[in-house]
This record gives sequence, structure tokens and C-alpha cells, in this order.
Amino acid sequence: METVRLTMAQALVRFLNAQYIEFDGEQNPMFKGMFTIFGHGNVLGIGQALEEDKGHLIVHQGKNEQGMGLAAMGYAKQKLRRQMYACTSSIGPGAANMVTSAACATANRIPVLFLPGDQFASRQPDPVLQQVERFNDFTITVNDAFKAVSMYWDRVSRPEQLMTAMINAMRVLSDPADTGAVTIALPQDVEGEAFDYPLSFFDKRVHRIERRPPTPEMIKDAVAAIRKAKKPLMICGGGVRYSGAAEVMAKFAEKYNIPFCETQAGKSAVPHTHPMNVGGVGTTGNLAANTLAEDADLIIGIGTRYSDFTTASKWVYKNKDVKYLNINVASFDSYKMDGIRVTADAKVALEEIEKELSNGGNYKTTWNDDIAKARSAWDKELARLYAIEYSGEGFVPEIANQRDEILGEFAKQFNTNLTQTQVIGILDKNLDEDAIVVGAAGSLPGDLQRMWRAKKEDTYHMEYGFSNMGYEINAALGVKIANPNQEVYALVGDGSYLMLHSELITSIQEGVKINVVLFDNASFGCINNLQMDHGQGNFGTETRHRNPETGLLDGPFIEVDYAKSAEAYGCVTYKVHTAQQLVDALEDAKKQSRSTLIDIKVLPKTMTDGYKGFWHVGVAQVAKNDKIVSSRTKMEVELKKARKY
Repeated sequence: METVRLTMAQALVRFLNAQYIEFDGEQNPMFKGMFTIFGHGNVLGIGQALEEDKGHLIVHQGKNEQGMGLAAMGYAKQKLRRQMYACTSSIGPGAANMVTSAACATANRIPVLFLPGDQFASRQPDPVLQQVERFNDFTITVNDAFKAVSMYWDRVSRPEQLMTAMINAMRVLSDPADTGAVTIALPQDVEGEAFDYPLSFFDKRVHRIERRPPTPEMIKDAVAAIRKAKKPLMICGGGVRYSGAAEVMAKFAEKYNIPFCETQAGKSAVPHTHPMNVGGVGTTGNLAANTLAEDADLIIGIGTRYSDFTTASKWVYKNKDVKYLNINVASFDSYKMDGIRVTADAKVALEEIEKELSNGGNYKTTWNDDIAKARSAWDKELARLYAIEYSGEGFVPEIANQRDEILGEFAKQFNTNLTQTQVIGILDKNLDEDAIVVGAAGSLPGDLQRMWRAKKEDTYHMEYGFSNMGYEINAALGVKIANPNQEVYALVGDGSYLMLHSELITSIQEGVKINVVLFDNASFGCINNLQMDHGQGNFGTETRHRNPETGLLDGPFIEVDYAKSAEAYGCVTYKVHTAQQLVDALEDAKKQSRSTLIDIKVLPKTMTDGYKGFWHVGVAQVAKNDKIVSSRTKMEVELKKARKY
């Protein structure tokens, strides 16, 4: 057997260069590159190997380990899981920082390879700098924290172990039913140790994303369920996009007059103009989708994992006879809601179902003009939301006076009348049709799922499996690397911006332009709404000065000049207090060649809400505040209507 003597790290880099992914006959390198933050634990191992011979891998210098992990995830998600990045860190806090991004990748089923440095396998210099000692178990290191959030985890304690570790890592990264974060812990001494690796280990390997076919029995069960249904409703999940099943699903919907709604991951698989597309469904769903969901007698979930927001905590599908037909490549998801299972690739499954359904007579639903009416009613409401302007005291009479007071205080202090729905409407009208919007956390995902009109395929990029604050800007970098010829907009609240925007600097460093649209309402607005909706006050969720008289954080709002901070990074920036200023800023930002930030002062309490949605949350059973007790009582009434399994 012919061999080559390499360090473990050199062998790792060489191996990554030899991996390819093939999907529907199209073949590309599996790894675009590697995000790095070097420190002791990886700079003399992987760092040396990359410096010596990085191959085709593009090496980016990250600024925060979580941030670069989210950038890698954003890239892989936008690439529909057909190409990805690796991320490497030092030991200790560097590794621990990546755990959150690993969790985010796994929650969303997005492939990212994490390569954290680890303490010495030999244990001879223990304890080294940044090592966490466990007195009862010396085999445990910080990197064991990745076990809970990785789809595959391994530690290479000897250089020859790299071979089985990496082959198994590729197995998981390329498996659409089992993918997510893969973590290979790399002890810093082993990274530099040499081994005579077989040359065959570095042969080109092609990992095919196979389209898993359904069995005839699955198709028979699915068709029988559809034939019995009078008012079926399809859910377009992320699996529709990853499978490339959008066109097949859209034609299926047209042929059989079956409306389809969207999850956050499925949105923009098909443009909003499609007559069968009724938009976002569930807790943050719109009026059209949730109205039809109440009557549907068969829910056809395609590539969805049925999160609590998609099902409104198993509450929104209210037909007493409703059944579930689940088309999913992962059996874990096809078993959910006690559904009829089609465990298969979404595109292949829909093609087979359509073939069988068309052979047995003319199937028709009884939706009639319900779909068009629902879409029309929502279009009218959407136009109203886009046009909402702040009009002073009594602006929203149906909500508590306390909220009205917050609006007035903010409007006066920040000199703004802009509402959140108004700003989204301006963005909808003024962004290019192929612009990609990126979001993740706060109130924006709900408003965007309801209100955003995706005009082109794959232009809506929302991370809502983990709702990771800080995803937006960092992932936007990865999205822009994936789609360099389209404008990319990170829609982010001030809370998420403060949480993490490290890779904005990397975008400047790399000359990769992203646009940050910052909604500053000086609060964790989404959670502030949640607490006030359930009887609490606005406690600890607004960005206010501490009041020396009360000892609480109920003083004036803190005013932050986010534009000035981003300007210091090298961004082109804009300050927005009026609708016209926003329009002008958006137009000028399109002309720029480097990253931009638009600092918009947006009134709190001007988000969307309702539309027949529901969310099961943990309201206190006992409280001195009668409003909280009342909220709990109402919650328990609604929970009786929800499905229990």
C-alpha cells in the first residue's frame, strides 16, 4: 500500500479538498472553504497545514467563533445544503463559542463541519491555558459540550483515527435525512503528529445526495388519503426547497386545486403570486392561510418538521376529522402528528403520488373560490398594514394605555413616526425582486412570514428553527458569498444587532457587500409583547437607563447611534426617521460597493399580531397580578382545543 507521511492536520486539509457532492448529476467541491479563528490549539496544527497547502479551500478570518459558524450555516442553507464550510477554533472559550452555532445548524438540519481545537491527548502538560478540568473525569473537555448539539461527534486522539472519523463525518454531512452540525474534536498535540496515511484516503470521493424513493405501499396510502379529502391543504416546508420540488408542488396544487401554505424555511420556494399560495401559516401565519387551515380535512406536510409555530402549538388545524399526510425524507419527521407516512424525497414522492392519483379518475377538491377569497381578503389587510402611519395619542385604541404611552414616549424622544409594518412595506416596494432578505429572531420573523411577498425563488432566508439572535448579519455574509450577484439584506432588530454582528467586519475585510437594515425600537420588542400580552408589565425587556428614584430600568430610553458605530467599521451608513429618508437610503445603498447599514428608528408596539394564531407558552398558574391569572385561564381554555400528540 502506497503511503504519504503527513501530520494529522495536513491530512485533514488534503482530505477535505478531495470531497465532492453530486446532486441530480451536478458535481461540486463539497467544501467551499474554512472559517478560522486561530489560537493555541489550532494555529500550529490546522493553521500550519492551511498555510502550507490549502488547496482550493478559501480561508476566511472570522471575528467571533459563533459568528463565523452562523456565516457557514447561512452559506450552506442558501446553497440548499449542496456545498458547505468548515469552521476551526482554538481550545477552551474559542471552542465553546461555537456550540451555539452548532446547535443552530442542527436545529435547522443544515450541514456545517466544526473542527474545535482540544486539550492535549497525551495529558502531559495538563492543565494547559483555557483547559477546564473535571476532577472526576479527565476524558471530558469543553468539546464534549458539542455532543448535545451535533448530529455526529468524534475526537481524534491518534492521527490514524482521522480516517474513520472523517469518512463518518462525510456520511452525515451529505445525508439529507440526518444532517446538521458535525463536530470533530482535534487535540492540539495530535494535530501536529505524523502518520503514514494510505494515498487512497485522499482519492476523490463523490458523495451523492440520493433521492430516496417511496415504496408502492406509501404511495397507495397517500393517494387513498387524498381521494377521501374534500379540502386538503399542503404545507410547503424547507424540504421542498432542498429537494428542488417547488415546480412539481406548484403544478400539483394547480391541477388538483389544492392550496398550499408556507413555513419559514419553505417561503420563497414558490413566488407569492402563485394563485394557490396562501402564505405563512400557524402562530405567525396570515389571515388567508389560517382561515383555510381551520377547515382543512387533510394536511399534506411536505418537508416540514411541524414546529410549534407551523402548527400553532397543534391548535390551528381545527377540523374534527383532520388527518395528516407527511412527505419527508426523514422518518423522524414523517412520523409526526401520527400521520400517514411517505418517507421519501419530496420531489420524487410528489411525482409518484400525482402519477397514481391521475390514473384513478378525476379527483377534485371542494375549495371552489375559497382560495381566491382568502387571498383577496389578506391582500386588503396587507395593504392596510403597509400604509399604517403613527398618528399620536390613541393610535391603537384596542390595546392597553401603557402601550400607547410607550409609543408616544419613543416617538418624541427619537423623533420618528415610522411603524414596523410601514417600514416592511417600503422595503417590499423598493428592494430588487431578486434581493435576498435574511432574518432570524425577534418580532421581524413573524411580520415577515405574514407580510413579505417573495417575488423570486429562494430569496427569503429565515433561520427559525433555533431563532438565533445574531444569525442575521453573520449569516448574510455566507448568503452573499453563496449568491454574489444578488443584493443581500440582513433585517435585524437592535437586540440581535447588539447580541452579535462580528462578521460585518469580515464583510468589509473580504469586500463582500451586505446591507444591514436595522430596526431600532430600543427593546427586545418581541419578548416585551409576549410578557405584556399575558398580563405582565414591561419588565427588563426595554433598553432604558436605570432610574435612581425607583432603582429600576424604567428611565428614559437609551439612544444608540448605530450608524456611527458601523461607519467606524468602514460601512456606508444612513440614519432614518422618515419614510422618504428610508426610500432614499435604500436607493443609495444599491449603488455602494461595500457593506451598508441603515439605522431606522422604528416605533415599538407596531408589529402584526393575531390572524387566528395561537402559541402555547408557560404562563404562571399563581400570581398576585389578576391579569396574569386571567391570561393563564384563557391559555388553559385554548389548550383543550389543541392536539395532544
